[in-house]
Amino acid sequence: MTAFVLWGLLLTAAVGFWRVIVGPTIPDRIVAADTLATILTTFIALLAVYFENAVFLDIALAFAVLSFADVLIMAKYFEHGELHR
Repeated sequence: MTAFVLWGLLLTAAVGFWRVIVGPTIPDRIVAADTLATILTTFIALLAVYFENAVFLDIALAFAVLSFADVLIMAKYFEHGELHR
């Protein structure tokens, strides 16, 4: 059962990646990148359940924190055009 959910998450990640590439505007791409990061975080957490290895949960947590910071940086850059200030 978990394998089917993992494949479904990979399929939705592929659709999200397509939106990141083709997105009509920059904000659409940022939202798609955030959604993709959430899907991949869930995927990594489910890998922890599938392989019964808690190390994947640490990886998922670190990935979630980094992706949150990445979205904030992208939003600030595209709003102001620069990162320092």
